[in-house]
Amino acid sequence: MGHPGASESATGTETGAPAELLAQSEREQFARDGYFIVRQLAARPLIARMLDVTRDGLAREIAPLEYEADLHYPGAPRSLEAEGGHTVRRLKQAMSRDYCFTEWVTSPSLAGRLHQLLGPHVVMPMAHHNCIMTKQPRYSSDTGWHQDIRYWSFERPELVSVWLALTPENEHNGCLYVIPGTHRLKLDPRRYDEASFLRPELPENQALIEKAVRAELEPGDGLFFHALTFHAASRNNSEATKMSVVFTFRPADNRPLVGSRSASLPELLLPS
Repeated sequence: MGHPGASESATGTETGAPAELLAQSEREQFARDGYFIVRQLAARPLIARMLDVTRDGLAREIAPLEYEADLHYPGAPRSLEAEGGHTVRRLKQAMSRDYCFTEWVTSPSLAGRLHQLLGPHVVMPMAHHNCIMTKQPRYSSDTGWHQDIRYWSFERPELVSVWLALTPENEHNGCLYVIPGTHRLKLDPRRYDEASFLRPELPENQALIEKAVRAELEPGDGLFFHALTFHAASRNNSEATKMSVVFTFRPADNRPLVGSRSASLPELLLPS
């Protein structure tokens, strides 16, 4: 999938060993753009353990999981019975797969930054994200422009997702693209299709998409983005599987709506 005008690359503000807290420039970027990147947020030994779990889950198709064919996005196999039909898109419920994921979400390098963004009490919903995202060669798909909040039900749209790269992510293998500042926009509902994706054929949406930037990552880099920030991704055109881990977080006082899918599973309170 092409992304017109999306030639600029998003960059992080810090390099080297991960710090406990956000730099002022990162906090300012998040308020302005709805995202930022922290380079080398997770240690290599932890990344290696996550990769081992991911490769085992893919090789044995350990449920729960989601196949590319389940979503029918552009480029995906037509059905589970078609060629490539068992191409895994997502290994669900990452927290239940290995303790290394609990180590990650409770690590000081992540939790400290989330407290700065969300307040003194941070909660991780198990019902949303909490997964290992994979993008495999040949049968991966394109994901259109969307906001994660579209199928979530909370008192306020104040959630932050953290996307951790386990392998390199770039334009060739389907890295994320983000549109800066879109977490502060309120768009006319007519600009969305029936699945709540931006309609790319509309001139006003084309002008917005032209502002997109690539979120290129190396293993251990983390992308923080607001639940209202528009993002998209193309299929993987490389010969290697791209793998990443993504979790979502909320302030404790932004509760899920009773009876919704957002309230259907337990949640984790991060250490203070």
